[in-house]
Amino acid sequence: MTANRFLLPVVLGTGLAAVFLACADETPVADNESAALPVVKAPAQFTNTTPTPSGYQLPSMNRMFVSKNIHEIVAQKGGGSALGKMKDYDEVAPRANDSTYKLIAIQGGEFTIGSPDGEADREDDEGPQRKVKIAPFWIGQTEIPWALYKPFYENGIARNKDGTLLAPKAKSVITVKGKNRAKAIKDSLSRGDHSNMVDVVSQPTPQYHDMFLSGDLPSDLNYPAMCTTHHAASKFCQWLTAQTGHFYRLPTEAEWEYACRAGSTTAFHFGDEVKQLDDYAWHGYNSEYMYHPVAKKKPNQWGLYDMHGNVAEWVLDGFTEDYRDTIKPGTLNPWNIPITRYPRIVKGGSWDQDQDECRSSARLHSINDWKDTDPQVPKSVWYHTDGQHVGFRIVRPLKTPTAEEMHLYWNTDWWEPRRNAEDL
Repeated sequence: MTANRFLLPVVLGTGLAAVFLACADETPVADNESAALPVVKAPAQFTNTTPTPSGYQLPSMNRMFVSKNIHEIVAQKGGGSALGKMKDYDEVAPRANDSTYKLIAIQGGEFTIGSPDGEADREDDEGPQRKVKIAPFWIGQTEIPWALYKPFYENGIARNKDGTLLAPKAKSVITVKGKNRAKAIKDSLSRGDHSNMVDVVSQPTPQYHDMFLSGDLPSDLNYPAMCTTHHAASKFCQWLTAQTGHFYRLPTEAEWEYACRAGSTTAFHFGDEVKQLDDYAWHGYNSEYMYHPVAKKKPNQWGLYDMHGNVAEWVLDGFTEDYRDTIKPGTLNPWNIPITRYPRIVKGGSWDQDQDECRSSARLHSINDWKDTDPQVPKSVWYHTDGQHVGFRIVRPLKTPTAEEMHLYWNTDWWEPRRNAEDL
């Protein structure tokens, strides 16, 4: 397939200059069409010293124009990149009714990832321990709440299954049934602005299955977003970046664990005594089978809430058995780039898990069972219908990555037949 490209001015909002983008048609790229796209090898090194998987290529090249134009937005926004200028700040999300989200400045450093052999309830995949280096970054003080995420998944615009904008004259195919069908029909009548990068970012289609279980789970704006797929969380980061001019992504597992530990070397960031966990976390023994509003328990030493419990949190890493063995001492920002949809790493434990699964080094592996009640074939790339325990928080690295690096951070999963088959 040859994409039809044309130049359009990008609407960037107050204080951000217009740039021009090359728009492609919004049809998802099928397997047999992928070969027509340019082959671009992923950078040998990103903003870290982690080697890429052998032969890894940049994914979703038909969407590279989006990442390049958002990179331009970030470059025009600018901002301090010096370590001494790092301060906590409140980000404002214009598309989320100007909701704010606090980010905490984390100085870089060195720590030991994983758990020692003698730690109680330790699993084999938590080792071997490795001493690694972490570059400075900001991290969300809380898990992403519905106040920020709801406007993203309820974007109200007609989209293809992969979240790209429906072509102006194309007809929507409505597959949603039940209580969400009316919204799907309403959304199908609204066309997004192909000249506005916030609209152009791939975003969720209406949910087929009610993630709130017909009111059994609350949807108040101060509760953490849940049922999110890894892809949806990454696209949220791209969506927020396009609005704010600050580059956001999911944390790597190493960044997440470094922030969770906050200088500690114990099973939990507060120590080894599991009886203290109730003060810091919602878990399977105190949650009453329910997730809870963010920031209702005590924070860790660096002011971060719910690093243990409430909803488990996506990180960028995939899971492979021997990856930890390949990390050399002193590696900067290690990242196990996922090359399949499953399994990927989720950290922190949740309201639906045992206390030992909330330890700083504990790892949950994603599985396709989290989409069991999605009756669609292929299943949605946006929702884990049975993942009410899964959410995320975001980071902003001090060093702004290249456009190619941004593209990879936001596109380690995508809509295509081979990956969709992993859901079945």
